[in-house]
Amino acid sequence: MSDTTATAHPIPVVARTRAELRAARAALGDDVAVVMTMGALHEGHATLIREARAAAEHVVVTIFLNPLQFGPKEDLSRYPRTFESDLALCAEAGVDLVFAPTPDVVYPDGDPGVTVAAGALGTVLEGQTRPGHFDGVLTVVAKLLHLTAPRHAFFGQKDAQQLLLIRRMVRDLDVPVDVVPVATVREEDGLAMSSRNTYLTPSDREAALALSRALRAGAAAAAEGPSAVRRAARAVLVDEPLALVDYLVLVHPETLQDVPEWFHGEALLAVAARVGTTRLIDNLPVRVGPGGGALAVFSRPDLPDTAGGRG
Repeated sequence: MSDTTATAHPIPVVARTRAELRAARAALGDDVAVVMTMGALHEGHATLIREARAAAEHVVVTIFLNPLQFGPKEDLSRYPRTFESDLALCAEAGVDLVFAPTPDVVYPDGDPGVTVAAGALGTVLEGQTRPGHFDGVLTVVAKLLHLTAPRHAFFGQKDAQQLLLIRRMVRDLDVPVDVVPVATVREEDGLAMSSRNTYLTPSDREAALALSRALRAGAAAAAEGPSAVRRAARAVLVDEPLALVDYLVLVHPETLQDVPEWFHGEALLAVAARVGTTRLIDNLPVRVGPGGGALAVFSRPDLPDTAGGRG
């Protein structure tokens, strides 16, 4: 790793095959964190990497556009591919190893015959709109966890349902890794950072801001109870006709069931909407009831010790 980028950051080792990954990963030892991406990296990914760097001696980033999580009506070919700029971001953020395989490396026999099923939690909200999506996500995450063997894995709160399902899979299947949530990173105007934002026209982007405004309005009403949260958030969305809402929910963060009116505690306020040709999701953890309001991430209750399995 003596080569450097123009900004004098060491260039990460790039592994394309399982053998290259195995050799490079062996040199890093036990204290490793992983950040999994599909490429088109932005400041949200950089934040994940920095959090990983603060927690572990070495950081591995995976860049893999996973075909299993794209449905038949979703254009995989449209997804942006920006490997050179992705690698530069990884170098600047201090990544040690980038695993960037092709589908035939991850799935050498084609579509796998055995996959990870998301269960009932994978059939609601995003799972209802995108059937089978979370099965594809969990299958590739499980494979990449085995291949990269990290002690910690960092995932963004923006994909709240995905984060919940990954934590549930790790718990249920006794995968020895600590899943660490990182607060959603936003643009200065409040829009949650996403690779899909590049699809938005200027007018689309203006309309898309209704999602984050709705979440903030809901959180501001959290002390008054669940109905007030839903009512305040819905009022903002109704005022933006260009945002075609798929769902707006206030649910329990572990079950994804609507919270009842008497509920006090942490809940997930989540929204999905189509703006122009782009479908966007956003969410905000909130504390409902006296003293309520927005949270960065949910509290992490004591979980079985799965992080100690690698040293």
